[in-house]
Amino acid sequence: MTVAETLRFALRGVSANKLRSALTMLGILIGVAAVILLVAVGNGSAQAITRRIEALGTNTLTVTGTNRQAGTGGLTLEVADALLDPVLAPDVRSVSPLVTTSAVVTYQDTEHEVSQFVGTRPSWFDASNSPVDSGAAFSADDEAQGRRVVVLGRTVADELFPDADPIGQRVTVGGALFTVVGVLAAKSGTGFQDANDVAVAPLRAVREVLTGYGALSSILVEAADPQQVDAAQAEITTVLVQRLPSTRAGSTPYRIQNAAQLLQTQTETADTFTVLLGAVAAISLLVGGIGITNIMLVTVTERTREIGIRKALGARRRTVLTQFLTEATLLSLIGGALGVAAALIGSRFTIVGVQPVIVPSSVVLALGVSVAIGLFFGGLPAARAARLRPIDALRYG
Repeated sequence: MTVAETLRFALRGVSANKLRSALTMLGILIGVAAVILLVAVGNGSAQAITRRIEALGTNTLTVTGTNRQAGTGGLTLEVADALLDPVLAPDVRSVSPLVTTSAVVTYQDTEHEVSQFVGTRPSWFDASNSPVDSGAAFSADDEAQGRRVVVLGRTVADELFPDADPIGQRVTVGGALFTVVGVLAAKSGTGFQDANDVAVAPLRAVREVLTGYGALSSILVEAADPQQVDAAQAEITTVLVQRLPSTRAGSTPYRIQNAAQLLQTQTETADTFTVLLGAVAAISLLVGGIGITNIMLVTVTERTREIGIRKALGARRRTVLTQFLTEATLLSLIGGALGVAAALIGSRFTIVGVQPVIVPSSVVLALGVSVAIGLFFGGLPAARAARLRPIDALRYG
């Protein structure tokens, strides 16, 4: 039997029971689409996190305190100012002390809860790679005088001023009036947190109105050059050891996060997460393979007399085996192709807040696995059909 004849007989067998074949292909479709989409979600999340960290700048260091109480080892303004020492820390370009809290911002009858209301100094805008898109950032004099001015993130500006220019408008924060002086350029999110849901104001004003004069939330340190980050980290460690000595237990009351190291850690974690998602989705492919086995066993049983007639007319065992293997492979191949199409369509939509990014290798792998499943799980029914003796097959039914 030629290849064309084998394909023709296989297509005839697949189309003989359209509903059964459709349900079998649906199982493969769901499995393939799930594998591709879940891997795409993991990849999209990883890329979003990478963009966020890279946007922050790989030449930055973040110092956070393990004791938030001022005067008992917490981060203070004195500690932050000590890090900007040209003698002890020559590789440090800027130091931005931060206090962070959530706050409800109100304009007229509209209010919005900002997840990150940041109090800091003007150096933060450059160090965190957060340029102002419209208006201007507040100045060092604004921070020194504690003027109540604020720069809004894009999400906050759109929520409070959907049809108006926010620059120059006054909003209420914590019962105090703040004047909007700028709007930050939009940033891409991670899918789990809106990077544009932020407001930035002078450190002194935020402490007066919202947080009080306790310990700082963190200190953002910018190295003079990406190649000097490690040197800057060693220098600020030396300063911190002097300013914040270790506790009796030997633990330091602060942590230093290197953006480059954080990027590597996040990348490794995201890769593991993506593999885990793909492995979970692969289970549905296995279920689809079991469905192929069941369907093909039913098909062999229903076509026992046909098999007997073909073998009585001289069909070889290999011919019958090839026919049923081809049918099983066709079912998985068509289902897999439809699954790829469904995944490509689904990747155009946001899933759990993440924009999926298709990984080409996952498409090839999922489609290849679906064909392999057809061959593997279709092998048992095909072998059963090929082993039937003509006389036994003709007696069936």
